[in-house]
Amino acid sequence: MGLIFYTTSHCHLCELAERVMMTTPLPTAVEVEAVDIAESAALIERYGERIPVLQRSDSGAELDWPFDATSLQQFLTTV
Repeated sequence: MGLIFYTTSHCHLCELAERVMMTTPLPTAVEVEAVDIAESAALIERYGERIPVLQRSDSGAELDWPFDATSLQQFLTTV
């Protein structure tokens, strides 16, 4: 399983979300692909008011900000 991290430059909330992701202990490494929504009108339409957003590559489930270490761990372990 991997994650897609919908973000954009100069986004304070995105920086906070990234910090949570970097400091949350996980049992296994998770690959994260950062996608800048500014590069797509469709992504701006979908995520412009919601970023930062994490999306699981296996299920498509999404986790909107705000999230903390506990909610991130739950999101990653829920099938």
